[in-house]
Amino acid sequence: MRRMGSAAGAAGSAAGVVLAGGRSSRMGTPKAWLEWHGSTFLYRAAAVVGRAVRGPVVVVAAPGQELPPLPPGVVVAEDPVEGRGPLQGLAAGLAAVADRAETAFVCSTDMPLLHPAYVGRVLRELHDTGAEAVWPVAGGFRQPLAAAYRTSLAGRVADLLARGESRLGMLAEHCAVAWPDDARLLADPALAEHDPELVSVLNVNTPEDYAAVRERPAPRVTIERLDESARVTVERLGESARDAGRRWRVVRAATLGAAAAAIGLPPYGPAGVTLNGERIAFDERLPLVAGDAVSFRPPEAAAG
Repeated sequence: MRRMGSAAGAAGSAAGVVLAGGRSSRMGTPKAWLEWHGSTFLYRAAAVVGRAVRGPVVVVAAPGQELPPLPPGVVVAEDPVEGRGPLQGLAAGLAAVADRAETAFVCSTDMPLLHPAYVGRVLRELHDTGAEAVWPVAGGFRQPLAAAYRTSLAGRVADLLARGESRLGMLAEHCAVAWPDDARLLADPALAEHDPELVSVLNVNTPEDYAAVRERPAPRVTIERLDESARVTVERLGESARDAGRRWRVVRAATLGAAAAAIGLPPYGPAGVTLNGERIAFDERLPLVAGDAVSFRPPEAAAG
């Protein structure tokens, strides 16, 4: 699939790390299992990060933590110590990918509005500035858990933990950090178009937060159905045209399965799927984001 928001030299060797081991004490239930438009928080976070990086994607879990299903290819790294907070999770995540990637995008599991363009923008900032970490300052708040890190920091983070430090903020005193603000982040055209309010960094901590995010509509995506039938009307972003065997619709769909259902395809999936111009396997839970364009070839069309 197309890696929206990635760039050569920035995401080319980057990994993804999703921290799932938090206690969810304010939520009262494990946040990794929370549902949002047909997917769990954890599935969505891991898959969205996977769309933006070309390296491995790792979920860091607490010892013995039960996790919901994960996207294909995503692996679990168990945090060796429970209850030491995100600094411990960061250490485990960076160590898990350090031999396969020079950089990593790291986020928490409770960010259902994360967009691949945000991931790519933050990774490019790490590449362009030469910093050891990029902590965006979005909406006036530091975002160390929607951030990029050099994986070489794994040892330094482990040293801080060994000295009894558990505060993630202390890492900024021991490495070179870049602090891009809203204006710098939104200088990226893709991010400005698809996430102008930077809701990518919105995290969900309480039942009230969860109720509010559930009220948000699914992202608006464009769907094309490829049939071998007669000429049909093309409806693409409000413009009409004529084209043999093609029909575009703009719908709200947060997963590939929801997009297929919106145009009446059977639950076992279409014969062919293209996402943003690249052929992919059908995964009904694959997250879609604002700006995506999906083409489906129904089974009967493939057979013809």
